Amino acid sequence: MKQVISPIACILFITLMGCGSAKTVERIEVDTTIDLSGRWNDTDSRQVSEAMIADCLNHPWISRHTVGAEGKKPVVIVGAIRNRSTEHIAIPTFVSDIERAFINSGLVSVVASAIERGELRDEKGDQSKFASLETVKAMGQELGADYMMTGQINTIEDREGGKQVTFYQTDLTLTNIETNEKIWLGQKKIKKFIERKRAAF
Repeated sequence: MKQVISPIACILFITLMGCGSAKTVERIEVDTTIDLSGRWNDTDSRQVSEAMIADCLNHPWISRHTVGAEGKKPVVIVGAIRNRSTEHIAIPTFVSDIERAFINSGLVSVVASAIERGELRDEKGDQSKFASLETVKAMGQELGADYMMTGQINTIEDREGGKQVTFYQTDLTLTNIETNEKIWLGQKKIKKFIERKRAAF
């Protein structure tokens, strides 16, 4: 007597086999570009920050500052970078990438953020009470920023069926803190096409 296997049983068997598949983990170079979901990732953060800061430092404001400040490097603080997109973006990572690009250029100095300054001032306050006179760090010796960088990341999505196009636009602004003059406006765009193919049985 022949046994007949129902289609439902076949599907269940295939599903169970898929669930039992082994997982592998492989370490790769941190600068390797891998797109899995199509969302904003570490590669986008690094490439956007490096390209925009390179553009920022290639504009006349920096030479004008150097001449006016008798050769001293401009001091920059990175302010609020807002995520206006439709997805989660690790803004602290993007801010760190911006700061690193500035510092590694050797053309500007970067000072601590508002939160970091609070921690540093608390530390100096503790030192004034508990540290030796030879090692205590004085208040009122901070380096004041000349310029503040702010910005935002926006997205536009278009999807139909299993296809999706995601457009990212990053806008950064460098502003003179003393005069409120916007001295540089930068923009970087990324467009991604994502296609999700359905499994055929």
